[in-house]
Amino acid sequence: MKKPKKNKNAGLNEAEIEVGYLYFTTANQYRAVLAMKGEFLIYAPSSEGLEPLAADAGKLPFENSPWKKCAIVTFAKKDYQAFTFNGENAIKHQLNAAQIAEATAQCNAKSAIAALLAE
Repeated sequence: MKKPKKNKNAGLNEAEIEVGYLYFTTANQYRAVLAMKGEFLIYAPSSEGLEPLAADAGKLPFENSPWKKCAIVTFAKKDYQAFTFNGENAIKHQLNAAQIAEATAQCNAKSAIAALLAE
């Protein structure tokens, strides 16, 4: 008799990862993709174990979190979950220009983004 498979959340398809989008891992960590070039990306990570963002959240949760650079494939392999943001439930949510600027400033990623794009 076969053992039943455990239902595990899967990572993302690499093609689903886009600049300017917010993702939410199963460890309840928000990740905002700030730049991509070639095989690499720079993202703003929040702490883990966060509550879902409220619809009226005034700030993104990246304050004092250093930016991270990783391979797109590594980013995609993390387990993600759908979440509600701005009234929609999805696996990823587009950020507006002000939110992208806020995430970039919160994790101090402006020079890292410029360096990645110059590579």
